[in-house]
Amino acid sequence: MSTPLNGGRGFATMRRMSSGAFSVSGRQGASKDLRILTPKGAISFSSGPAFREAIEASAAPRLIIDMTEVPSIDSVAVGILVRAFVSCHKSGRKLALVGLGHRVKNVLQLTGIDPLFDTYATVADAERGLG
Repeated sequence: MSTPLNGGRGFATMRRMSSGAFSVSGRQGASKDLRILTPKGAISFSSGPAFREAIEASAAPRLIIDMTEVPSIDSVAVGILVRAFVSCHKSGRKLALVGLGHRVKNVLQLTGIDPLFDTYATVADAERGLG
């Protein structure tokens, strides 16, 4: 994308904002039937497959997705989260989201899917809530 520079006499190319490296780590929670996934970075078209695979690989009866280090999500992430909700609901598993930032929370609200999820401020709160 180009923008006028110097009163229209020249053009500068705007650089795309770096989304940074994306990763998802997983660990066992306070009990053996609890899995905690921690994605780091924006969840978007390019990082969505890794996020989806991490969720699908977790078969624990209780799943917490700690979104504390996720600055933003796009429609791909929304679809993955809805799919995770449906999968957990059908199989009787529990799912909770933790640490939603303003931008992430806003996307969930705007798309109307926020009521699907139990949300908590911290992992400890979610562990207690999913009891």
